[in-house]
Amino acid sequence: ILEKIRLCLIKKLLPDLEDRRKYQEEFASSTSFHGVHNIVHTQSKARKALWLLIVTGCLAIVIWQICSRFIYYFSWPTTTTVVVQYVENIKFPAVTFCNLNRFQAHAVSNLKIIFLLWNIVSSIFQKFAMEDKYSQELNDFLLGNQNFSIKDFTRKNGFYLNSSTLLECDFFGKPCYPQDFEQVFTEYGNCFTFNHNDLSARRVSLSGRGLHLLFDVQQDKFTDEPTLGYTDAGITFVIHSPQELPRFDGLGLLTPVGMHAQVAIRQLKSIIQEYPWGECKPDIKLQYHKIYSTNGCLLECKARYIQDWCGCLPFILPDDIEIKGLCTVGTHNSTCPAPCEETDYPTTVTYSNFGGEKAIKYFSTKLKKSPEYIRQNLVRIEIKYHDLSYKITQQQKALSISELLADVGGQLGLFCGASMITIIELLEYIFTNFCWMCIFLLLKAPDMPQWNNPSQNQPTHKEKKRRIQE
Repeated sequence: ILEKIRLCLIKKLLPDLEDRRKYQEEFASSTSFHGVHNIVHTQSKARKALWLLIVTGCLAIVIWQICSRFIYYFSWPTTTTVVVQYVENIKFPAVTFCNLNRFQAHAVSNLKIIFLLWNIVSSIFQKFAMEDKYSQELNDFLLGNQNFSIKDFTRKNGFYLNSSTLLECDFFGKPCYPQDFEQVFTEYGNCFTFNHNDLSARRVSLSGRGLHLLFDVQQDKFTDEPTLGYTDAGITFVIHSPQELPRFDGLGLLTPVGMHAQVAIRQLKSIIQEYPWGECKPDIKLQYHKIYSTNGCLLECKARYIQDWCGCLPFILPDDIEIKGLCTVGTHNSTCPAPCEETDYPTTVTYSNFGGEKAIKYFSTKLKKSPEYIRQNLVRIEIKYHDLSYKITQQQKALSISELLADVGGQLGLFCGASMITIIELLEYIFTNFCWMCIFLLLKAPDMPQWNNPSQNQPTHKEKKRRIQE
């Protein structure tokens, strides 16, 4: 059986020397790889060497160019485009307002020592708690408020929004009321968000008009430091996307009492590519937020760690979470990578003194308050679009798959006249010669078993000559 297999390999699968030489010549003559036929069919040795040098040089250039394009592609390059679009209608953002004096004075009058200790570092807190004059008051408070929640306390006894604190509200010529504001809880206590979607999704049609509000901060009724009284007075607000929670840490705008703030906003939308081109991960979902944002992700990350450590969610998050780097931001492999799409509202704010003498007298008569009260408690805020346009900053792939293939095909065609068909021809040629080589090595292996007796296996002179040629 083995002898029959051997004979079959020799006769049917392994062509003789002439057939193999003929196949090589036909490939050189018919291949679309330019220059190869000039090497094979040229009789002049000088011209053959010249064409061999040309083909080799062009092939080296093609390999270099193709490798450089692949290296560039796998560096995941990006480009950034900025598009400014002018539209007739543009949506108005959400605006959240807070009073700098967060608590009702009567509700925190008996908590002076608690708020004093709350704002002192833990070491001093423990030292003060050891003293008799403070420990008894602290123990009485803790025993009487075992289920005390600073969040519930602030909701019930924080800043409220009604006809006495929101004196005027106008949204594009139509009045708005306290019930058009949604109560939210932030680091500034009770705050109120005005969302245009609550008013039948009115759209901006005139850049000269917007949201106009007049607040009464009522310094005599609200305070922020029970031990010192109010330290600052006014309204702080932040302009944000309707789908996101307000962020006051470094992003809030402040308007002190007796001032008129005019705010011009622009809309800026940023689109970031997903990893590996960019740093965003589109598959991340948050548990308590409608859309993904870095700030929302950080809040949930810190909340999870605190709940695992102590089984509760404190009002003020401990700093050691950030010090230990447990919740990281920015890159794709961090806890909270950059969002794939984000809308910001850059602002320009100008201030002027609120009201002239006639205006002061008018509000004094209307509110039945003294002119001095009007100057120390009223705040006017006006928010409008700078113009009816929005800017889109988009991160795009600098080189796509189709562009990479086009670059590779262009280099092959320019230097070698090759195409995809040429590559298939070369692969077929290499595979055919590889199969012949494998069969030849299999048949001529030195440890080939002797199927017949030694005298019968002795090669003839003709066979020896043929083997030497091969």
